[in-house]
Amino acid sequence: MEDLRVTEEISIPKEELEIRAVHSQGAGGQHVNKVASGIHLRFDIQRSSLPEEIKHRLMQRSDKRISKEGVLIIKSQQSRSQEKNRINALQILAILIQKASVNQKQRKQTRPTRSAIEKRIDKKKLLGQTKELRKKIIH
Repeated sequence: MEDLRVTEEISIPKEELEIRAVHSQGAGGQHVNKVASGIHLRFDIQRSSLPEEIKHRLMQRSDKRISKEGVLIIKSQQSRSQEKNRINALQILAILIQKASVNQKQRKQTRPTRSAIEKRIDKKKLLGQTKELRKKIIH
């Protein structure tokens, strides 16, 4: 296996990736307990060679696959082929790191315009009138 190329500037050495074959979960068939076609990919974010900024962004993500210790565990078992599952797990890792490498622009807080507020209130009044017509008529 060769190093994982994430972007032009970022690549992950194969020594930092721990890939294990495991039995896939779920219904299988005749080979279900014989073949380990699922893949568990473990990647220690804290000990990796990624830039500190990307490590920090990865750790800030609210992703259940990242443990408190900073270990990212990707399980891939969609395919019946171990090789396809390995490729899928590596692609998922690359996508996560690519997303973390993009610097999100800080959102500027704005206030709604006066006309926007008035339009919203007018819509609410109109909806209230529509609901008022649905009431039972009491004599």
